[in-house]
Amino acid sequence: MTHVEFEIDEQLEMIRQSAKDFAENYIRPHLMDWDEAQIFPVELFHKMGEYGFMGILVPEMYGGSGLGYQEYITILDEISKVCGSIGLSVAAHNSLCTNHILTFGNEEQKQKYLPKLASGEWIGAWGLTETGTGSDAGGMSTTAVEDGDYFVLNGSKNFITHAISSEVAVVIVRTGAKGDSHGMTALIIEKGTPGFTAGKKENKLGMRASETACLFFDNCRVHKDNVLGEIGDGFVQSLKILDGGRISIAALSLGIARGAYEAALKYAQEREQFGKAIINFQGISFKLAEMATKIEAAELLTRNAGTLKMQGKKMTKEGAMAKLFASETAVEVATEGIQIHGGYGYTKDFPAEKFYRDAKLCTIGEGTSEIQKLVISREIVKHP
Repeated sequence: MTHVEFEIDEQLEMIRQSAKDFAENYIRPHLMDWDEAQIFPVELFHKMGEYGFMGILVPEMYGGSGLGYQEYITILDEISKVCGSIGLSVAAHNSLCTNHILTFGNEEQKQKYLPKLASGEWIGAWGLTETGTGSDAGGMSTTAVEDGDYFVLNGSKNFITHAISSEVAVVIVRTGAKGDSHGMTALIIEKGTPGFTAGKKENKLGMRASETACLFFDNCRVHKDNVLGEIGDGFVQSLKILDGGRISIAALSLGIARGAYEAALKYAQEREQFGKAIINFQGISFKLAEMATKIEAAELLTRNAGTLKMQGKKMTKEGAMAKLFASETAVEVATEGIQIHGGYGYTKDFPAEKFYRDAKLCTIGEGTSEIQKLVISREIVKHP
């Protein structure tokens, strides 16, 4: 396995404090209201743009913060520690839509879209998954047929973050034979394009303040100027985008796990049974010890993948490992957090139940745990 050195420097601590203050001031007071009513707080994301959290990886020449993956991990960690829903939306906006245009867009496309996305003026969506194709993305049914200077799109995308509220979406559509890895193309589509609409908001178990819905294409005409890269490269591009996306979900998972752990630790120090705080019972203290250890390991895996990404090195295996371990850790820590809280953990008066509901998506979104194991196993066979 490739290991790299990284250090937490003064700039990173300043960024951590900025993200922490933002989360405490602008997210924590409203998080349960947003969760209960499934409100996607659009204005919050405009505010995040002012703090530089909507274009973290975008170079300053395009209006972004020009930061790297260590800073990105830190921001996601701090925001997700307070609310996984908001962390998920920050991750999807930065690492999927915005990063796809940054990585594969031509100069004209970058100049047109990145400043609006990085400033938070526009919110971005990214569409790969369909109703019938989740892990089997190569079998997608949404088609784009050439008609002169345009593509005519028909079909739909499912489980798309920001499908309703986004001003622009990057979508992967089939331009060749089904199952052909070079038969798919990435397109930029703006809201308001005729034939391009969104469905109803999904009613979800967790991550309820992060908007999820379908995208529909009904004879939707998209000019070939909106092709990202080359025709037929969409699927290959999406795999590269998901490599970085795994770091995002690992960082999101890390934040949720840390939030659940800190809530459990606080409760264990305050809750008394049999004349003493329950943290003094080995059954509780050992749970907290395991939680803390797994969180530390998840952070090391995540930051290792982030450093490799910044160095331009191959990190498919390391990204998948980080995503697998961190997401499963989030679920384990959130589950134990409920257990430590006892009956109170099952009520909405304490934060434990929300971490529990939010954590599960991390083992599903941007590649299930089973897919991560498939990626890792293939990589260790190729590079033992």
